[in-house]
Amino acid sequence: MKILIVTDAWEPQVNGVVRTLKSTRRELEAMGHTVDMITPQEFRTVPCPTYPEIRLSLMPSGRVRRRIHAFAPDALHIATEGPLGLAARRYAMQQQIPFTTAYHTRFPEYVQARFGMPLAWTYRFLRWFHGPARAVMAPTPVVLDDLHRYGITHGVLWTRGVDLDVFTTQQANVLNTAHPIYLYVGRVAVEKNVEAFLALDLPGSKWVVGDGPALPGLRARYPGVSYLGVLSQPELAKVYASADVFVFPSRTDTFGLVLLEALASGLPVAAYPVTGPIDVLGDSPAGVMHEDLREACLEALRIDRATARAHAERFSWRAASEQFLAHLRPLAAPGSTSKPGGAPTQPASQSHVETTSAAVVRPAAAEAGATRAE
Repeated sequence: MKILIVTDAWEPQVNGVVRTLKSTRRELEAMGHTVDMITPQEFRTVPCPTYPEIRLSLMPSGRVRRRIHAFAPDALHIATEGPLGLAARRYAMQQQIPFTTAYHTRFPEYVQARFGMPLAWTYRFLRWFHGPARAVMAPTPVVLDDLHRYGITHGVLWTRGVDLDVFTTQQANVLNTAHPIYLYVGRVAVEKNVEAFLALDLPGSKWVVGDGPALPGLRARYPGVSYLGVLSQPELAKVYASADVFVFPSRTDTFGLVLLEALASGLPVAAYPVTGPIDVLGDSPAGVMHEDLREACLEALRIDRATARAHAERFSWRAASEQFLAHLRPLAAPGSTSKPGGAPTQPASQSHVETTSAAVVRPAAAEAGATRAE
């Protein structure tokens, strides 16, 4: 099948959306599918206000239209709600081309944290953007519930994976500070709540890996913390292997790929009991979720690294990519019908595809190791 993915998030950005799309493309191509990408690298761009690492494409409509027409995809997937996603959506609706979309991050919550905009305003935009899609792919059952609560009722589950060959248990000692070593990896931005981790009174030492708009301020306020920039995956794997606890202070992430990377490296997790950690950890003993993050950090020290690795082995990019592919198939499958704003009507051969009902999706998530802990 010829699959076209349109995304405003791409290199040189280093984040979960980019890693998800790159890993999905790799797995789809390994299955024998042809995958093309429309990304900001093809366009003139400007930095996003308050977040210059994100580049916004300028006047992309004409080229997006030509690219879609020339590739003639069997399935069109619009991954983001930025300028490229808007251009692809506009052309697809004009030409009556069916498409799917994805909801990767809790965009309304991030906008509220940065600008104070009411959640209802941003969710109104999301209802408009995703409404005509045949399905909206979201990473966890909890996020599907969020979307449903705000009127986006045609969501389907698309979980995430981890590269178990890169992120693995190994002997490493690249962090030369006192143990126990507590580690944060990810964007350093207000919505990630990194300061909640840095402000904790913990024995040992703390490390932060990543970059973002909040980094200069945190460096100034917490000079005793060690900071690394953006690392390659092999370098990052050694950092995970050198730490004692992975601390995930975010309260807004939809999934948190770094959680899986840490666990695959044998690193136990400490987190709040919120969306993201709940869906990755479930009731697994591989991490500790507690409203007292300090307590979670101290308890996580007692977790065996083999327990963390065993939980991560339940996730793979091949399984996640097969799930993504299954949601695309009804768009091109003979005998399938659908209508804008609703999920496809599936032919019998596609009955294994998850339905949009969160009540039906939840068992599949539990089977994949994403059960919700109360």
